Amino acid sequence: MSRFESGMESMIDMYIYESTSLLETLDQIMMRTESNNRFDEEDINEIFRIMHTIKGSSAMMGLENMSILAHRIEDMFFIIREEKPVIESIQTLYELIFDSSDLLKAEIEMLQDEDSVPTDFSDQLAKIEKFVEYLKTGTMPGETAAEPTAEAEPAPTQQQPSAASDGFVKIRVFFEDNCEMENLRALLIVNKISEYCTELKTVPENIENDTSTSKEIVENGFLIMFKASAEDYKLVLSEIEGAINVKSYEVEDAGIPLTESSETAPAPAPAPEAEKPPVEEESVKAPAEEAPKAVAPQKAPEVQKPKPAPAPAAQTAAQINNTLSQQKNNTHATKGKQSLISVNLNKLDQLLDMVGEIVIAEAMVTSNPDLKGLKLDNFQKSARELRKLTDELQDIVMSIRMVPLSGVFNKMTRIVRDMKVKLNKDVDLVFEGEETEVDKSVIDNLNDPLMHMVRNSMDHGIEKTAEERIAAGKPAKGTITLAAYNSSGEVIIVVSDDGGGIDTQKVLSKAMANGLLTKPAEEYTDKEIFNMVMLPGFSTNTEVTEYSGRGVGMDVVRQSIEKIGGSVSVDSKKGEGTNFIIKIPLSLAIIDGIEVSVGKSIFTIPTNTIKKFIKLKEGQLFYDTSQKEIIKDGNKCYPLIRLHQFYNIEPDSNNIYDGVVVLVESEGKSACILVDELIGEQQVVVKPFSPMFNRYNIKQQGMSGCTILGDGSITIILDIDSIINEN
Repeated sequence: MSRFESGMESMIDMYIYESTSLLETLDQIMMRTESNNRFDEEDINEIFRIMHTIKGSSAMMGLENMSILAHRIEDMFFIIREEKPVIESIQTLYELIFDSSDLLKAEIEMLQDEDSVPTDFSDQLAKIEKFVEYLKTGTMPGETAAEPTAEAEPAPTQQQPSAASDGFVKIRVFFEDNCEMENLRALLIVNKISEYCTELKTVPENIENDTSTSKEIVENGFLIMFKASAEDYKLVLSEIEGAINVKSYEVEDAGIPLTESSETAPAPAPAPEAEKPPVEEESVKAPAEEAPKAVAPQKAPEVQKPKPAPAPAAQTAAQINNTLSQQKNNTHATKGKQSLISVNLNKLDQLLDMVGEIVIAEAMVTSNPDLKGLKLDNFQKSARELRKLTDELQDIVMSIRMVPLSGVFNKMTRIVRDMKVKLNKDVDLVFEGEETEVDKSVIDNLNDPLMHMVRNSMDHGIEKTAEERIAAGKPAKGTITLAAYNSSGEVIIVVSDDGGGIDTQKVLSKAMANGLLTKPAEEYTDKEIFNMVMLPGFSTNTEVTEYSGRGVGMDVVRQSIEKIGGSVSVDSKKGEGTNFIIKIPLSLAIIDGIEVSVGKSIFTIPTNTIKKFIKLKEGQLFYDTSQKEIIKDGNKCYPLIRLHQFYNIEPDSNNIYDGVVVLVESEGKSACILVDELIGEQQVVVKPFSPMFNRYNIKQQGMSGCTILGDGSITIILDIDSIINEN
């Protein structure tokens, strides 16, 4: 990455992960407050902290444009928090924050491109400055301002801290030699401890913007002066002790490590611009005055300052230093035990690949042909123990990669929110089963398909006006539901809406006009008609809109789902709504399969596609009008696919009654596949085909991948859906 120095890769990964998480949290807060039409005290503090963190970490990474944008938003919420202005154009504030969040996300995405250059945020900064001016004066620039009042005075400028006054704890921190960027490392410490301090000063002062302070910190150390309660004082020490690149620190003055009472303590000086501490968490969470729907003024919530604890007798520096050894043992108990870590996905991929190789190697050892005919009781006992351990290892690695769908679902709330504003539709987004977990690689491929389905449900599924819904006997507010649940080793995701549903006659007419019908129109079932919306370029929308209509791009959705081994189908009822049903595997790496033989070839059929095995008897084989073979099982008939004919290989026997019929199902279609013999059930490691085979369109040949057997031979994993569709 040319925008960063070499050796910063791990820091870049951590920055991207943390900043993305913070921006997603910001979106959730903004959507919740917009829905409730109010800003709570806690919401304002949390937004302030998010911007403060992004500002500091961006500055440390040298991303000046992102740091400045986050800084401006932080300043804006500082005014909202401290001055509590009346905001008449509340919707403008929401649009500013959402647009800024989108810009920051896009910039973070660009960081992964080596040739990317910093984006110019001048336009957005100008909009924020304009709104800040409005917060200060009550009028937008260009408007005639009212007579100035005491309330209309500009927000006080940030003052740099002066020399320490009595009662401050003074700690001098020394960083490791040659760690570089000492001023920014000092800033990180300040950011971490600021929420625990009622007053905070540093020497040198302007560490965020003045890089020359690094030299002073190297020579004299970094002096931190603060006031805090007894409990918060311990947390400050813990944060300093655990900070990265801190070589040592010493308490120079114990001061009075508790906040003085309100009767005796002087008013705290305004915090420096780089270290404005957020309002204490103990503040009363009094809601703001509720404003009627974005047009009436909204007053920011009043902050009730927490009552400071009474000041105890001062501690000596010796007493403080005696407690430092105890801090190491009590850090986790004080701060809460850290039980989560972030791991690069590439490392998890490598770990999973290694486990797959272990599974294959274990099968090769236990199935070694040299062992046939030998009675090796001890070896078999050891082999069983090895199999048990590899199974447990595989389960643990798979569980590490499992991620709840809530992350993907939550991203859809922003899409619904934006479309509600632009399409003027009132819609609720409901989640069900969002705690359902799937493999991380599957999650990464679900964002785009789900986004497209939700957009189509919003644009074309939900009725255009509330009047239409009321006339149809429905609530004025529409509902889109994202539901997920486990079923037979798969995850089922349903995107449903309570809109007007799909008009089968309209779809059929459109398909006929486009020449897409392959049989007489009257022979199509409703389910087949519904699935026509998945055809490339198909749309029933008569108007071109920003979001288009249901069907446009849905072929891309289907391809994306099929790429990860899943399937998608459509179900609808006119006047009641539409359901998109997605079936995806829990994991793409290791699957359960049944090994079958056809002649000298071995194939693997995924277990989740198998309904039953049938040993044919006389009277079960029939022929249709085109002389194709049909198998009757109970009251149902299924087409027969002879696998040796499909792949043009020599079977052990051409007599259908000598083989085994496997009844399979995929995407609602069923068929019988004739094989010579069942070998047994086996967990197989899915190996993708080499890219050199892409031009042969192997998927249409009924092959989804391959795997290595215990004897070292390769078996093909069958793509049942393609085999059924090709016959």
